[in-house]
Amino acid sequence: MGTDYQSLSFEYRRSPEQLQEAQEVTHPVVVVGAGPVGLATAIDLAQQGIRVVLVDDDCTLSSGSRAICFSKRSLDIFDRLGCGQAMVDKGVRWNVGKVFLQDQMVYSFDLLPESGHQRPAFINLQQYYVEGFLLDRARELSNLDIRWKNKVAGLERGGDGVTLTIETPDGAYTLKARYVVAADGSRSPVRGLMGLDSKGRIFKDRFLIADVKMEAEFPTERWFWFDPPFHPNQSVLLHRQPDNVWRIDFQLGWDADPVLEKTPERVIPRVQALLGKDAKFQLEWVSVYTFACLRMDKFRHGGVLFAGDSAHGVSPFGARGANSGIQDAENLAWKLAAVLKGVAPEALLDSYAQEREYAADENIRNSTRSTDFITPKSAVSRLFRDAVLKLARKHPFARQLVNSGRLSLPAVLHGSVLNTEATEDFSGQMVPGASCADAPLHACSAAGVASTANAEEGPKWLLPELGQEFTVLLFCDTNTLHASADKAMQAIAGAPLPVKLVLASSEALPADVEALFTSSLVTRVKLLHDAGGLAARRYDAQPGTCYLIRPDQHVAARWRSIDRNRMQAALQRALGMPSLS
Repeated sequence: MGTDYQSLSFEYRRSPEQLQEAQEVTHPVVVVGAGPVGLATAIDLAQQGIRVVLVDDDCTLSSGSRAICFSKRSLDIFDRLGCGQAMVDKGVRWNVGKVFLQDQMVYSFDLLPESGHQRPAFINLQQYYVEGFLLDRARELSNLDIRWKNKVAGLERGGDGVTLTIETPDGAYTLKARYVVAADGSRSPVRGLMGLDSKGRIFKDRFLIADVKMEAEFPTERWFWFDPPFHPNQSVLLHRQPDNVWRIDFQLGWDADPVLEKTPERVIPRVQALLGKDAKFQLEWVSVYTFACLRMDKFRHGGVLFAGDSAHGVSPFGARGANSGIQDAENLAWKLAAVLKGVAPEALLDSYAQEREYAADENIRNSTRSTDFITPKSAVSRLFRDAVLKLARKHPFARQLVNSGRLSLPAVLHGSVLNTEATEDFSGQMVPGASCADAPLHACSAAGVASTANAEEGPKWLLPELGQEFTVLLFCDTNTLHASADKAMQAIAGAPLPVKLVLASSEALPADVEALFTSSLVTRVKLLHDAGGLAARRYDAQPGTCYLIRPDQHVAARWRSIDRNRMQAALQRALGMPSLS
């Protein structure tokens, strides 16, 4: 048995600011809210050497499953935060989903039909486990100060930062920060204190969530029913979670009484209708929710930056809420770190707002379409939906119109001010603004050649090798290696911050290759063998092709060959600096 994160309670402790002799300190960053987004932001900043204070008005983790579907992109981020493997080990992996109309399957789909990725398309993992694993990692970081039962009760902005009034069991105190990250949920107290709100659309429908513990023979797949015989004229979603817990979402309709519908007398018959009257199960957690698609007009307000549900909200269909919040955290953390370290201007933080507002609009658009399809509000809409579902049984074209929740994918940040648009011909998905694709590679031994000594451990993976810093990914072969590596090192010489060089060779590297890298022009060089050529195919690369990758593993620029002036200009642009003249 692992840790029972739901039952944990964390001790309130007096902070240094509450001591009479304490000197006034302005902290670099205060993060408000110890949910998944707040924890991820705080960990990311701390890993980059930034001192962080994380405050939360409670002293426990979340109860009930809440967010359960975590995407490959989120798992990749959790890997970089140092807790991804624990989540994958505990979570339930799945790639396949099935859609039903009444008692017949319409079609099935595979979210990760190709091999060559370290992480699955999704895992199902209760939110309290996600928070627990993140908290375990946070407690390992000495420059991350977590303060429980610290409630933000006041906020003032000034030219030198933000001053918070914090209420505790021992009374109020003042907490000063250069920047505040508000990751305090959909009812964000910080947003309320600033007189801000979120705007959008509230959907007039209610859904019941039931976490049901049972032994069941359902496969580890996402099953979605339209108008099933056990719950007619409504929809039902079934997901498996760890610990033999199953998540069942029942559509109830707008007129349902949310208090009455949470009672066992109402919930148990609904579950029995799905499982059978003799099924043995127990209810772990029940909730009724109404959902909305909305967002704040702006995610940045001077020194206060909003992330996760405090900034935007979507319906649960498509698992876009928590996953988009984790992407907010990664986007924001590297930019705050760069500004605080003095290697980027404060204007870089405006790009956080621009990029994540764009991503929020994409998520809201997809979530709204899903909700309209799942819960038609007119006879014509219902007729269209049912016709599409019937056609989809036999006709693949109609399946593109079925929408039981377009599942979360990372936004491609088209039009970002940090992008350097390609002027050369490329194909594929790795455009500027895209998040990087993974691929298996082989490490090189001290002799330079691809190492097979640890073949049983499996391949290296590209994304972990890129890391959390600016990286030049250079594709080469043995003929172009020396010239390309020399150009790459010259191109990143004098960069305002350390830049990593990753060489992906289509051929095993020669034994004398390490002699190339005695230069101090780069902090680290990684030599990898793209033995199967999958990385080159995913990046449409040939020898000499070069990518500049941001710390959040979005593509900043790409070229067919390296040029120092272009590289320096792209680095400056990706850091929010004025363009080179």
